[in-house]
Amino acid sequence: MALKNESNRRSVLNRVPPLLTDLYQFTMAYAYWRAGRHNEPAVFELFFRDNPFGGGFSLIAGLSDCLLFLQNFAFSDDDVEYLRSILPAGTDAAFFSYLKELDCSSVSVSAVPEGSVVFARVPLLEVSGPLAVVQLLETSLLCLVNYASLVCSNAARFRLAAGPRRRLMEMGLRRAQGPDGGLTASRYTYIGGESLKLQHAITQIYFILCFSVCSFSVPQFESLIIVGTNSISEQSLAELNKKDNEIDVVGVGTHLVTCTRQPSLGCVYKLIEVRGRPRMKMSEDPEKSTLPGRKSVYRLLDADGHPHMDLICLSEEPAPKAGVSLNCFPLGLNKTLQTVTPAQVTSLRLDVFTCGQITFPLNSASESRERAQMSLQTLHPHHKRLQEPHDYTVALSERLHSLVSDITKGNSKGSNFLLSN
Repeated sequence: MALKNESNRRSVLNRVPPLLTDLYQFTMAYAYWRAGRHNEPAVFELFFRDNPFGGGFSLIAGLSDCLLFLQNFAFSDDDVEYLRSILPAGTDAAFFSYLKELDCSSVSVSAVPEGSVVFARVPLLEVSGPLAVVQLLETSLLCLVNYASLVCSNAARFRLAAGPRRRLMEMGLRRAQGPDGGLTASRYTYIGGESLKLQHAITQIYFILCFSVCSFSVPQFESLIIVGTNSISEQSLAELNKKDNEIDVVGVGTHLVTCTRQPSLGCVYKLIEVRGRPRMKMSEDPEKSTLPGRKSVYRLLDADGHPHMDLICLSEEPAPKAGVSLNCFPLGLNKTLQTVTPAQVTSLRLDVFTCGQITFPLNSASESRERAQMSLQTLHPHHKRLQEPHDYTVALSERLHSLVSDITKGNSKGSNFLLSN
């Protein structure tokens, strides 16, 4: 286990140095620093607005990489000198001294575990810490979660389209967007449901089963595994299942790793609290307005154990209880008050990073894959189906809905809204 973790740590450090970010983040951090606000306690949350591929669900991935990135976040002397060379000449020299001392020792994160089924608008990560530091983390965290979750979700859809009998072999390295894109795809398509890997580098970095394509002699033909591949897509997999054939393994590459149906999940990272006061982005498009304040997220299950609703509450609210009715407001236009009685209740997010330390075991790819399979098994078939799935309900508690209404009307007491990007 130690060898695996060290290999993953080296991989993340090589792929995601602290300068893998936008210049915008440093200009924001400098503005906070000049205003003396850089150490104000702040909270951001990461979520996506729409389920990918026109589907009913997604899988969260990339969390282990995020935690390793946070644990090792620091600017080297060379990093700081580079920033000195590209920031405006009038930048206060003391700001660069401040950057040299930065790390994530005051940062904490709660998150949905990697491999879990998740839905649009549900906060996947909550990141708290000094305002300037958590601002600087935005681009890197989005980079680590966006593609990983997208390609993992794509793999899960390919797995569902292939059916239970046929194995899938990911062979997208030659089609991927560069070496890192290829290796990232290999880890997260495996978590999402692909059975075998064609390339060997992935076994050294991520300890994932690799499959070799070999030549065979005539006497071995009777035991051959028949592999089929020809620009396989989710649709062509479904069509293949309608025909009689003896194909054991399907090789999938281009359409899987490049996510041709949807190139980005569209995760966003938004400020929700500063100095203990809720913050909210207002937009003419209601879908782009954010939800203010620190939150807890609960999954309500029906009597058959299927997820029925994700409920977003303010963090100070008591947790809902199984068998006890509650009122809530489903997200979406013209959604009115509903009353539900959950058969079971689970808390979705866990504390995974506290004051600079990883507090949740780093999962191997196999462990995250197992979680993904179990999570998908609990999902009701009408939410899991690939074409025209039923909408899954994400709802707000009465108190959170009231806070949103107050801020929207400009009547909130002790809190105010923030117009931001």
